Amino acid sequence: VIGKTNIYTLAMNKVLIADASESDRRLMSGLLTRAGYEPIDVGSMEAAKEEVAKLPLGAVIVADYKLPDGSAKELVNWQKGEGFSFPVIAIVNNQNGPDLLDVMKGGGAVDVIQRAGMDKQLVETVSKYAKPENIVLQLGNSLIPRSSKSFREIEQSIERVAATNANCIIFGESGMGKEQIARQIYLQSSRTQKPLIVLEAGGAALIGKHDPTSDRSEMYNRIEGYFQEAKGGTLVIKNIQLLTFEKQSVLLHILEQEHPDVRIICTANTSLLKMVADETFRDNLFFILRQTSITVPPLREMTEDIPAISDYFLTLYARQRQLPKKHLDASAIKALKLHPWPGNIRELKDKILHIAFLVAEDVITATDIKFEYAMPDTVEELTHRNPKAVKERIIKAFLRAGTWRGAAKLLGISERHLIQLRKRHGINRNGETET
Repeated sequence: VIGKTNIYTLAMNKVLIADASESDRRLMSGLLTRAGYEPIDVGSMEAAKEEVAKLPLGAVIVADYKLPDGSAKELVNWQKGEGFSFPVIAIVNNQNGPDLLDVMKGGGAVDVIQRAGMDKQLVETVSKYAKPENIVLQLGNSLIPRSSKSFREIEQSIERVAATNANCIIFGESGMGKEQIARQIYLQSSRTQKPLIVLEAGGAALIGKHDPTSDRSEMYNRIEGYFQEAKGGTLVIKNIQLLTFEKQSVLLHILEQEHPDVRIICTANTSLLKMVADETFRDNLFFILRQTSITVPPLREMTEDIPAISDYFLTLYARQRQLPKKHLDASAIKALKLHPWPGNIRELKDKILHIAFLVAEDVITATDIKFEYAMPDTVEELTHRNPKAVKERIIKAFLRAGTWRGAAKLLGISERHLIQLRKRHGINRNGETET
């Protein structure tokens, strides 16, 4: 047992979180824990420096651009002076300001994540830099084989969209493999011999600043450059809902005025539809991008696929480690199906890989499966907090879990107490506020 524990400690890549917001640190810690990492969170530069000195090889640092007593850029420079080389990912509030350019240049932060898109970008960005990748498996272009009716409909939709040149938006929650679907559309299309460019709407690739010697901004030139690079092929823009209004305007201008020979496939969550209704996302751009669409249901609505997906990951794990393949028994499958999977297939992948690493036997049972829940509000906190904030937290938990039982687990309270809170705050069974 001691040996297994030591191995597991080495396998879990540590992630140091340095952020002034306690609630955001808690959110990030929960996301990373579910993904199989071991987070350490601090709220100041001085505390971060103390923890950096203790980090093992393979660790990653996620730091707020502006801490009370320093910045991510200063942390990078301090590391260099002290002989440390842990990759630093900067958290930014706005991706258009000069501060962002400063934190990235001159060997600064290796990447950035937008605070507004933290739940979408954090785990994926950290996985790029966490080394050694002794458990993390990166998925390729292929779709994970499944047999549910919903998945067969998705495969049929991919074929129909691929046969056209229509722009497409793929809707779905984070972690459902939307990028793999986008790549499959490209691979099955007539554009497969031309370039495929993949961009993150909230990532560093679209950062720009105004060039006083040019009548167009650096952002415009950069976005236009991606269209030129993808000429005749396909441009995939991930998490399109994270585009700032300025970037939306640039993209719309290029599409309307320059008519590039590029098909655009976007991924988005359903908040994009609300943004269009609220006029925070340009409706004319939305309709150009959504000439057709594919909606991917969350894993909690396709639980019949969980055994096949789990088996797929167990097969990959066995091949990578050159070990006999492990199998799930009926109790393990039942336990997996009961979990709400707020992180969807990505969360399932990480859970299966860590279970496979820990379990010495060939058969995995329900007793081998333990879940961490990331919203540790206590009963007292939910009782005495601002009523509006409590109502929003309850509804958010329900939307993430998909069931009230799952919401109670996420909130760390009993299902009975949650029912009482729902009645007190006028929330119906569908997670809507009653008038």
